[in-house]
Amino acid sequence: MMEVDDLNVLQVNELMENHNEEPVVFMNLLKFKVEGGLASYARYAMEADKYLRAVGGKAIFMGQPKELLIGHETWDALILVRYPSRKAYMSMIDNPGYQDVHKYRAAALDRSVLYAIDEMSPQKLLFGGK
Repeated sequence: MMEVDDLNVLQVNELMENHNEEPVVFMNLLKFKVEGGLASYARYAMEADKYLRAVGGKAIFMGQPKELLIGHETWDALILVRYPSRKAYMSMIDNPGYQDVHKYRAAALDRSVLYAIDEMSPQKLLFGGK
């Protein structure tokens, strides 16, 4: 597996052991390096797209965070990427071709946050049900 600064090893292990075969959305919060960060990320995105599509993944939303109403950290971009399953995501990041392209993402970012998110019904959120 590729090396990433601030990798939460316990959560990565949990992701790898999670057998949920439902679709999963990954939320990316990105802060680009001042010098060349955006260009490097653009190269990563263009080259990683074929690996993303090969596992059935798709970027479903991209946005530029603006007014920060709660919290303290500012971000340059928010990207939501949907995968058919965690297994599909793991297949992508285990691909040697993707691992080679990942260097552009690493070079682009001053910091980032990456969450794996399961869909949840309003009933489950509000009442703990399914």
